[in-house]
Amino acid sequence: MWSLIVAIVVGFIAGLIARAIHPGNDKSGFIVTTLLGIAGSLLATYGGRLLGLYGENSAAGFIASVIGALIILFLYNLIAKKSGV
Repeated sequence: MWSLIVAIVVGFIAGLIARAIHPGNDKSGFIVTTLLGIAGSLLATYGGRLLGLYGENSAAGFIASVIGALIILFLYNLIAKKSGV
């Protein structure tokens, strides 16, 4: 349970950093950025567990969370552009 809380907190910060790194003019607000960062951190955590990079009770590191957040942000922008939002 603690690893999930750590993943969420790290994801919040990773989302803000991913937003700063990702090029382009994004119209998403603070809440969407936070949720995308948390999703990226969870993606990195559970993806790393699937690949055997992390133990059962381990969360992804900060850099992996930022990379996960960038991937989620990139996918979000692709979907938003196609839907015309």
